[in-house]
Amino acid sequence: MSERAQVVEMSDNKSDQQHMDDEIDLKELFAVLWSGKWLISAVTGVAAILSIFFALSLPNIYTANAVLAPADDGESGLSGLLERYGGLASAAGISLPGAGGGNQTNYALQLMKSRKFVGSFVERHDILPELMAVESWDRATDTVSFDDDMFLSDTGEWIRDVRLPFKSRPSMLEAHEEFLEIMSVEEDKVTGYIELSIDHHSPAVAAQWVNWLVEDINAVVKAQDVDEATKSIEYLTQQIANTSLADLQAMFFELIQSQTETVMLAEVRPEYVFKTIDPAVVPEEKSKPSRALICVLGTRRGGMLSVVIVLIRHYAQSEAAD
Repeated sequence: MSERAQVVEMSDNKSDQQHMDDEIDLKELFAVLWSGKWLISAVTGVAAILSIFFALSLPNIYTANAVLAPADDGESGLSGLLERYGGLASAAGISLPGAGGGNQTNYALQLMKSRKFVGSFVERHDILPELMAVESWDRATDTVSFDDDMFLSDTGEWIRDVRLPFKSRPSMLEAHEEFLEIMSVEEDKVTGYIELSIDHHSPAVAAQWVNWLVEDINAVVKAQDVDEATKSIEYLTQQIANTSLADLQAMFFELIQSQTETVMLAEVRPEYVFKTIDPAVVPEEKSKPSRALICVLGTRRGGMLSVVIVLIRHYAQSEAAD
């Protein structure tokens, strides 16, 4: 037999031996698992029961949402005027007021998530207990129940036990963090439409908060723009009185007209930043938790854990015997 044939035969023998070892290992593995079938069944069953109890203990959460469209996604009309007349004003040594710049929709979306806006929203509508201390919701009476270890609804007193720097009454920083957990804002980059949603134990509360958010963000941005436009008009009026150049006066009058249009638009358009395409309504079905999924995942993890326990116990006993 040639040397090459011997090498090939030895390689085939090694492959056959490895295949036989693999079969032996698989048979041993199945034998070990079969011997521990009662332990596997017990651990998996306990995991399934615990998963069911855990899933049933979770309260239902309802999601209310509204679909919004930007009321005006373009640049402010003042921006174009400032760009056109900026050189003339600079040459005359006059500083013009800023246009506010930027996309108004993006500004409103960021403002909606800010600590200042959320804090004022919570205080304005007096919803701190409903935000921080709700335990459950009763469908029959459409009322929420509060956690007695945190908040006494009869007296309106906060009694939660916390350590410094926290206090019994949650701070606005805590309220802001909790609010961002239940609020979701998603913008479709293609259509520009925005979906605003709130999760809560009570479907009625969730729907009401969404509608309040839309009203408040429109009102806040409108008030800011009106205030800025009013101050700009006052400033430009003073500049008209202080200059005798006809070109500058014409520029100031045009800028005043632009700001006056801003004020007029704000007064006649309640939905100043966002137009409501589909307002929030009280949801009829819960959005979470998915109890079936919790039970399936819990049972599967229990089964995997039991298999690991059986294998560890077997190989530990084998090493001890050796």
